[in-house]
Amino acid sequence: MPTDLLPDERALRYGRRERALAAMADADLDVLVLGRPANVRYVAGAPLLWNAGPRGFSPSGVLVRVTGEVHLLSTWDEGVPEEITHDHLYGLTWDPMNLVAALQRINESAAPQRVGTDALSPLFAKLLPLAFPGAEVVDGEPALRAARRTKTAEEITAISGAIGIAETALAAAIAELRPGITERELTGVFMDSMASHGITTPATQDIARITSRPRSGRDERVQTGDLVVFDAGVVAGGYTGEVGRTWVAGTRGHGAAARELFRRCHDLSARLVDACTVGASADALFGAYASAGEAVPAIPVARGMGLGLDDPLVVRDLPATAAATTLEAGAVLAVTASVTDPAVGTITGQDVVVVTAAGPELLTNSPWWDE
Repeated sequence: MPTDLLPDERALRYGRRERALAAMADADLDVLVLGRPANVRYVAGAPLLWNAGPRGFSPSGVLVRVTGEVHLLSTWDEGVPEEITHDHLYGLTWDPMNLVAALQRINESAAPQRVGTDALSPLFAKLLPLAFPGAEVVDGEPALRAARRTKTAEEITAISGAIGIAETALAAAIAELRPGITERELTGVFMDSMASHGITTPATQDIARITSRPRSGRDERVQTGDLVVFDAGVVAGGYTGEVGRTWVAGTRGHGAAARELFRRCHDLSARLVDACTVGASADALFGAYASAGEAVPAIPVARGMGLGLDDPLVVRDLPATAAATTLEAGAVLAVTASVTDPAVGTITGQDVVVVTAAGPELLTNSPWWDE
């Protein structure tokens, strides 16, 4: 396990920053003030600490379009890329006016006309105009979403690395699946394997859940023949890697009804992957469910996979959003197939797909249950 706090690889952070600057140009933004941790890391390439809970808005990073320079809220330089020099760091403070003073120094050199911010609070809605007098303060989040919607080659490599660790830990958990073990213990096996690869952050709290019968909680013991859904995900280098599979506990010859449910899930999964093509509307993923004769579940059918929460989000309750979203080359999607038979339970599978000009490319490689 690495013990040093290191910045993201040079090609990774420069590629992302170029996209952010291009998006700023398209949106006519001179300065971008960032408060959301994923956006700050996207632009700066520096891992951020103390992000385990809710946090109020604070100008934690600033990108200046005319120079391409990044200013970062940090009291030390560990993990800060070499191109962000000491004079571009401003320290943690309890006094918001100290942050305003730091922004005013940036304003003197940038002289912006339009300042975008990815979030805001009532306090900073009053303070940002003091930091950038005469500039128009506008919503900068759409520019960041446009930049992050598709991934660079280095980002796809980073996502693939995270998925590889998730799949290894998933295999370790499946190997321990047997009657008598609890959901909590299966989660522990997954996290132990994940930690052995130097990763300490799972993508979700609960990895395993029984779906073939009612359960009383995470300490429910698995019974022979139970369907167990694994939502396996890790956060490595800021990037999320996930894979989802359903497994049968401790039995062979599970029965025709279960085999048919797995067949339906396999078929639906293939249709979802095939729908991930350049130029397709995101609601084509709903069409995959319809063509398979399956009901669209309440959980997201697809969502962007990357550094934090990325577009698109394709969910049953937001049909207009899906219809207005076009899939682009370089988009990375986690697509979820979920089918239910009241007599058997629910089977869910999740794969990560890259949309390319040559067609969809799978990043996940975990096997499915097969008796």
